[in-house]
Amino acid sequence: MTAHVIADDAEALAVAAALAEEFRAGAAGRDAERRLPRAELDRLSASGLLAVTVPAEHGGADVRAGTLAEIFRLLGSADGSLAQIPQSHFVYVNVIRRQGTEQQQKFFFAELLAGRRLGNAQSEASTRHVQDIRTRLEPRPDGSYLLHGVKHYSTGALFADWIPVLARAEDDTLHVAYVPRDAPGLTVADDWDGMGQRTTASGTVRLAAVPVPADRVLPHHLTFRGPQLHGATAQLLHAAIDTGIAGGALAEAAEFVRTRSRPWFESGAETAADDPLLVQRFGELALQVRTAEALLREAARTVDTARDRLTDDTAAEASIAVAAAKVRAAEAAVEVASALFEVAGTRAALDSLNLHRHWRDARTHTLHDPVRWKIQHIGRHVLNGTRPPRHGLL
Repeated sequence: MTAHVIADDAEALAVAAALAEEFRAGAAGRDAERRLPRAELDRLSASGLLAVTVPAEHGGADVRAGTLAEIFRLLGSADGSLAQIPQSHFVYVNVIRRQGTEQQQKFFFAELLAGRRLGNAQSEASTRHVQDIRTRLEPRPDGSYLLHGVKHYSTGALFADWIPVLARAEDDTLHVAYVPRDAPGLTVADDWDGMGQRTTASGTVRLAAVPVPADRVLPHHLTFRGPQLHGATAQLLHAAIDTGIAGGALAEAAEFVRTRSRPWFESGAETAADDPLLVQRFGELALQVRTAEALLREAARTVDTARDRLTDDTAAEASIAVAAAKVRAAEAAVEVASALFEVAGTRAALDSLNLHRHWRDARTHTLHDPVRWKIQHIGRHVLNGTRPPRHGLL
């Protein structure tokens, strides 16, 4: 595969905006038919967007967090499923940036610049909690490893060239093994049947004695030994997706009301768009979207500031700012996507229109991690100056 190499932040945003409009046209049909977006992902790879966080010294654009968040917001406004697929790609690019050796970085950054995609084999079901990882790296006499385990919610794995696998070594420390999609003993089942984000193929990955060379394993536990932005960056992208879904739902609701809805007879209005109660409601919904967008920009700015001068305090500020953005974005996505039907009227409920995909995508995506715990950490920081914990979900 060959891919365009994006030069800078401005080009990255222009490419993302163009692709979002292209992907928007088929989003409803892909969701309704559960038609996996293989062609769209190939376009995404060829565009160079998947390599925009490659460091400049390795030939990449090394875009700012604000740019990356806006890329995901644009994609999320077009297709809430498609936007979710590359989220883990960028999370595990960050692991390479922080924990990769010079040779590992040279190899994988070249892969990314060529358009290769990273997937995700991280979460496990039926364990005590989300960080109870039981997949194991079994050492072999020659220094390589065998991987054993089962992963669920493996968004992107079905479409990936490389699947990063979160696993524990003999001493129980967390590592990430980067495994080729076609590695012996690795199978990806397209068994995701979620009500929303239907085309993410977030299915099951099974690892049965998968061989992994030593130079494809990175010590992820070291990421959390000092100040870090791993969790903040990952959550920033989730917030951007939710913000995009909210904006996309609002735009589609407005277009529907302008072109297809009828005014309520008591309003005295000639068109639904002139109904004063609908005008009021759209103003309220627009405020929710604008607030989410503003908090997203502020969170991204705080992450960029911390990246330039990383300390315990700047990392904490970034995590808190991202937590605030994620809470508001989740609330906006669910409420606006639900209010679409309230403002558009009975006809909007027709299954053939598939307007409910916005709510299904929002409700599904916002289940990734509970915002109630983000509010807890915000409160503790405000009241007592308590820094949030170092983990990948904050």
